[in-house]
Amino acid sequence: MLAAERGAARNTLAAYGTDLRLASQALGGHLGDADAAAIGRLADGWDALSPATVARKAAALRRFFGFLVDDGLRADDPSDALPRPGTRRALPKILSAAEIDRLFAAIDDRLKRMPPDPLDLRLSALFELLYGSGLRATELVSIPRAAIHPDRPFLILKGKGGRERLVPISDRARAAVAAWRANVPEDATWLFPSGKSHLSRVRLYQLVRALAAAAGIPPDRVSPHVLRHAFATHLLEGGADLRALQAMLGHADIATTEIYTHVDSRRLVELVNQRHPLAELMPPS
Repeated sequence: MLAAERGAARNTLAAYGTDLRLASQALGGHLGDADAAAIGRLADGWDALSPATVARKAAALRRFFGFLVDDGLRADDPSDALPRPGTRRALPKILSAAEIDRLFAAIDDRLKRMPPDPLDLRLSALFELLYGSGLRATELVSIPRAAIHPDRPFLILKGKGGRERLVPISDRARAAVAAWRANVPEDATWLFPSGKSHLSRVRLYQLVRALAAAAGIPPDRVSPHVLRHAFATHLLEGGADLRALQAMLGHADIATTEIYTHVDSRRLVELVNQRHPLAELMPPS
């Protein structure tokens, strides 16, 4: 149901599956017919878990029991016994524009070597797409070889939840991809092949952290998702429209995109003071 009707992503399906299997094991295989008391006891065992983990587990069980009720497999829904922890969305970690410059400077230093190492060309293409287009790690590593065209400044991809979106591809990114693709066999399925499949998210994570260390940035501050956050935050700081940013990031709910409006409150205050219609009526500071 989650896959067919909700379009849930593969990682979401895996997480829900794990939560449901663990809950079933804890209840001796009787999750489907558990009553509210049994569900309450199950939730009592989550005391040591973080609020975010508890919220995810509770959401998986609520969805499960809601499915059973909707399909007439049971008449009651015991999920009211589940906790509803208040989870506060953390502000995204980002890098400054100067730190981004240091990362690309480290790549440029590698590309100066003659002849250039194909792995450095790959690294350049990966970073140009991560920061220049705001791709998720899974979206990036699974790009087909022929998906990015030299004369087309956008990419149409299927992202989280199976939703298609148009992603802008900068001239720099297209040039970096072209330089790397010359090293990828023409019959390859993926732009970033590895073995019988494509580059893994784990390997991408390792490459990003290694480059951060080379650029003099603490590796624990940098990840593929941090670069995606930097893409969004820097676009917003540059005056990007929130709805346009939502479309580029592939967020189903604009509330997810709105988290970036809290990152640079100083700039937003300046924006109101300078551009609001009442700004001219405000007394000079």
